[in-house]
Amino acid sequence: MTTDLRERVLAASERLIAEAGLAGRAMREGARRAGGSHQAPYHHFDDKAAIVAALVERGFTQLAERMEAAARGVPAARRPERGGRAYVSFALDRPVHFRLMFRPELADLARFPAAAAAGTRAAGVLRHMVATQAGPRSSQARRDALASLHWSLVHGLATLLLAGALGARLGSRAAQERHVDAVLRLFAAR
Repeated sequence: MTTDLRERVLAASERLIAEAGLAGRAMREGARRAGGSHQAPYHHFDDKAAIVAALVERGFTQLAERMEAAARGVPAARRPERGGRAYVSFALDRPVHFRLMFRPELADLARFPAAAAAGTRAAGVLRHMVATQAGPRSSQARRDALASLHWSLVHGLATLLLAGALGARLGSRAAQERHVDAVLRLFAAR
C-alpha cells in the first residue's frame, strides 16, 4: 500500500469515527472509502488499534505544534493562556483526534511507542509553559501542581464545549472562544 493510500485510510477512518462514533472504526469500510481493497489497511496497520494509534500520534503532534506556536514570542506570563487557548481550539477543530487521544482502552500506547512519545511531547509543552510562568524559584511540586491545574482546566473546558451543556449553551464558536478567553484570564490572574 502506498503512503498515499495509508493517508487515505487514516482520513477515511477519521470520517467514519466522526459520523458513527467510535463504533465506526471498521477497517473494511475505511479501506473501501479510501479506494483500496479490504486487505489494504493490513499492509500498514496490524489492526484497528494501530489505526487509532496513528490518529492519536497525529493528534498529539498537532496539539504540541499548536501550543508551541501559540507560545512562541510571548512573554512567559502569557504562555499558559495562549497555550490553553490553542489546546481548546485544537479540540474544537479536531474533535475525533481529541476524543481518541485520551481513550487508552482503544489503543494501548505501550504497544505504540510513537504515539506515546507524541503524547509525552504534548504534555511536556504544556508543563513547560506553566513552569516558565511559575518562575525558576518555584518548587518542582508547585510547578507540577500548576501544570495539573492548567491541564485540568483546558481539558475540562474542551470536553464541556465538545460534549457538554456548555457548548450547547454558548452556541457559536465565537461565543465559545470568548468564554475560553475569559476563563483563561481568570486562571492567569490567580
